[in-house]
Amino acid sequence: MLSDYQIAKSVQLKPITQIAESIDVVDQLETYGRYKAKVNFDSSIYDRKQGKLILVTAINPTKYGEGKTTISIGLADGMRRIGVKSSLALREPSLGPVFGLKGGAAGGGYAQIAPMEDINLHFTGDLHAITSANNLLCAAIDNHLFQGNALDIDENNIIFHRCMDMNDRALRGVKVSVGVGVEREDAFDITAASEIMAVLCLSEDATDLKRRLSNIIVAYTKSGEVVTAGDLEVTEAMAILLWDALKPNLVQTLEGTPAFVHGGPFANIAHGCNSVRATKLAMSLSDVVVTEAGFGADLGAEKFMNIKCRTAGLKPSGVVIVATARALKHMGGAEDVNVENIEALGLGMVNLEAHIEGMTAFGYKPVVAINRFYQDTDAEIECIKNACARYGVEAVCTTAFAEGGKGAEELARVVMESLVEPHAPTFTYSDEDTLLVKLDKLARRLGADGVQLSPKALKALEDMGDRANGLPICLAKTQYSLSDDMNLLGRPSGFTIKIRDLILKAGAGFVVAVAGSIMLMPGLNKTPNYMKMTIDEDGNITGLF
Repeated sequence: MLSDYQIAKSVQLKPITQIAESIDVVDQLETYGRYKAKVNFDSSIYDRKQGKLILVTAINPTKYGEGKTTISIGLADGMRRIGVKSSLALREPSLGPVFGLKGGAAGGGYAQIAPMEDINLHFTGDLHAITSANNLLCAAIDNHLFQGNALDIDENNIIFHRCMDMNDRALRGVKVSVGVGVEREDAFDITAASEIMAVLCLSEDATDLKRRLSNIIVAYTKSGEVVTAGDLEVTEAMAILLWDALKPNLVQTLEGTPAFVHGGPFANIAHGCNSVRATKLAMSLSDVVVTEAGFGADLGAEKFMNIKCRTAGLKPSGVVIVATARALKHMGGAEDVNVENIEALGLGMVNLEAHIEGMTAFGYKPVVAINRFYQDTDAEIECIKNACARYGVEAVCTTAFAEGGKGAEELARVVMESLVEPHAPTFTYSDEDTLLVKLDKLARRLGADGVQLSPKALKALEDMGDRANGLPICLAKTQYSLSDDMNLLGRPSGFTIKIRDLILKAGAGFVVAVAGSIMLMPGLNKTPNYMKMTIDEDGNITGLF
């Protein structure tokens, strides 16, 4: 089997202007070379149409890979093959996973978006712009302290952190202004966890962007009042840095399906969805839009429904849950997932069942996409289909990795038949619920007995006062389990979600609840991906994917 990079290089892409012509946005195009572009538009473009929106989510991820992005791309290609005018709305990859362990986010095999090396590396510079805007705000905070601290900022209660788009655990705790100003402890988050990332992804337009930037709480004064980016008079400068980044990026799949790739928040430490602007733009230009949300349905899909749909007024028409026999066998305790094991598969099915119930609770009957690997036996596939049937849910095999859109045609037909009229989700909690009630309802949806707040979280809750009223919750927890303990596989019960901190993100418009041992700055593993990479004198890369 060729590598993803070799497959991508074997395909002759269409000029991006030709992709833009197919969806009638060529006049709004700002090209970045031959195969990628930004779309500069105003909201009047939304009046063209309102395509149906399909969310692709998955079971809890495992080290074996579930292929959610691959299936999303294959599904959109499959829809084009059966005559549906479809497009994609996906997130941008982060350099952290690219050079770390997880890898990129451009799909795989013959279901990829391209140019994959550009998308997975610097792309159009969006993540660099977000990093720069974030760190400009941090520089403004420390400069304000140095210049006399007219706002009376409590240097021990500064809550906005620096960021970088790389896994670097050494930066989880640092000292700044050593010997040159007000020395204090600080930290770095990965760019995907930055509030600037969330702000960009949730902003409707430039005016909304500046409003959200201005509202970002960076610190508290010594008397307990909030200090915002607006108070530091840095909002306009940040908006200037983000001006081009606010424009959605347009690329294509290997089969020429338009793909809007914009914004990259992680779902385990942020809200896990691509930008509102890219999603709405795609919906205005296509009959059907396939989008995805990070990790399992307990993280990305939950935040897609409770945060993104609530904030942006999006109304999905369907949901797809991606699962693999290998991952389900792992959930069921199998030591070797590459051999048939019906018993372990049956035990692991409880994880898929939990996600089916979760999506049903939001008001959508999902379709299960079985990402089939060559090791999977017919008996295993039948076991998954039968288990789904007991929930009244259809499961369909797809071979998009090996065959591209052709391997997802059946999935495309079944998904199209499953679509309902667009409607708002049945949210897990109401705007009027208290923060503690929202947390409790979220926890119980995951199978927990409730939540437990640490002293730090209780203090943060007290400091917020009524500022958190009406805001949704962004739960930051491990992606590997429905619980906050990565070792509890399958469908655990009898556990409590332990909230160690609460962070008010007034610009983004939600409260981050940090649970368990999750970190906002990931670390590298013992043998990171970067150790396998080479580039020759002609720029050809090996080991990237």
